[in-house]
Amino acid sequence: MRNRSMALVVRNDKILMIKTFRFNRYIWKLPGGGIEIGETAEEAAIRELKEECGLEGVINRPLNTLHCKDGSIEYVFLVDVSEEQEAIVGIDPEVPVGEEQSIKNVCWKKLNELSEKDRAFLWSYGLLQVDDYFELVLSWGDEISYPLD
Repeated sequence: MRNRSMALVVRNDKILMIKTFRFNRYIWKLPGGGIEIGETAEEAAIRELKEECGLEGVINRPLNTLHCKDGSIEYVFLVDVSEEQEAIVGIDPEVPVGEEQSIKNVCWKKLNELSEKDRAFLWSYGLLQVDDYFELVLSWGDEISYPLD
């Protein structure tokens, strides 16, 4: 399996997200993709951010390393981008020419604009380590908010 690298970019309490069709539904995910041969995880995160969102970024720090069930590794980095840059809908170069691009939208999302399922992935990627998000979680009540069987 191919290892992956992702960029978590935060601006004004919003997270840069990509809308794509996976697992038979539309999901919001972080910019990211496969690490190429000879490329570091950091380089891959920056390259994927440029390809998918048109943004030039700089690694701030690593957030998490996930060891997946299939044996692959996913790296997540907090990435800084300058305020004057605007995100655009880029391309996924892994999609063959002539096929429909998987990236449907790119935008900045607040947590309350995402489904609980999409937010769960953000927490697993290390969002709690980003300024203000830890305090945000501490401010929540103790009610159960996920579906119970």
